[in-house]
Amino acid sequence: MKIKVSEVADKSLKELELALGEEQKKHFNIKAKMKTGQLSETHLAAISRKNIARFKTIINSKAGD
Repeated sequence: MKIKVSEVADKSLKELELALGEEQKKHFNIKAKMKTGQLSETHLAAISRKNIARFKTIINSKAGD
């Protein structure tokens, strides 16, 4: 599911880093399922990858403050 920036922008840096780790684990599992042919919804990989980028962008902007 797509993460909205407005939903996570007010979280703390620690919460964002935890959410990033969870999303990275989720992305790894999605990629593994795609490689073994167990996943029919291949669009989930792109959504997960973009969510990771969103989390990293927010973390970097908060770290710069």
